[in-house]
Amino acid sequence: MGIIDTKNLNLYYGKSQALKDITLEIDRNSVTALIGPSGCGKSTFLRTLNRMNDLIDSVNITGEVFFEGKNIYSDYDEILLRKRVGMVFQKANPFPMSIYDNIAYGPKIHGIKNKAELDEIVENSLKGAALWDEVKDRLKKSALGLSGGQQQRLCIARSLAVEPEVLLMDEPTSALDPISTSKIEELMDELKKKYTVIIVTHNMQQAGRIADKTAFFLNGEVVEYDLTENIFYKPTDKRTEDYITGRFG
Repeated sequence: MGIIDTKNLNLYYGKSQALKDITLEIDRNSVTALIGPSGCGKSTFLRTLNRMNDLIDSVNITGEVFFEGKNIYSDYDEILLRKRVGMVFQKANPFPMSIYDNIAYGPKIHGIKNKAELDEIVENSLKGAALWDEVKDRLKKSALGLSGGQQQRLCIARSLAVEPEVLLMDEPTSALDPISTSKIEELMDELKKKYTVIIVTHNMQQAGRIADKTAFFLNGEVVEYDLTENIFYKPTDKRTEDYITGRFG
């Protein structure tokens, strides 16, 4: 059993079906990439894993999603679920407050008030996101003054601060330059020692570089899910091969 398992997962926006019968097992302490053309269900699937889709009125979900063997719809409060299954979005979204307060925000909400404890969490989270050395002398300055790549790593640090087990990343480098992108890719390799990372990416080279396993989505279905090297070099489905070689998408 994986850390996250989905069984016959279907999702509808009103009458339109966005996910079709998805059964996937996500390995612990690994990076799993979700690839496929725009609008094929990758981000919708990702947002289902921490119940972000619950916030949309017209959504109807059938099937099951298990996290650590428990059903996320019946056995988890969504706030607790989102603490353990964190999310980093495509566009960095730091709060308009200091770097320190961005990181301390989550722990404070979850009841940590002790200054020394918060200091330690802030330092460890920034170190975990490979940002500490760049910002340790400006923790009281606004997070909005950071570069785009630094802001994205700050958002990763903010997720780490509440000690999740899984990090969901929705195209976290699509707005970044190549140097910032490579820093975040290196970071993912480090993060999987402690966390499980699931990333949606349009960049197939990125999936090839960082992912242990890759799932290829098409029209709301998972066409193929396997070790990344197999998906890229020995796909079993013609549609996967066509996508990987650029014949469509």
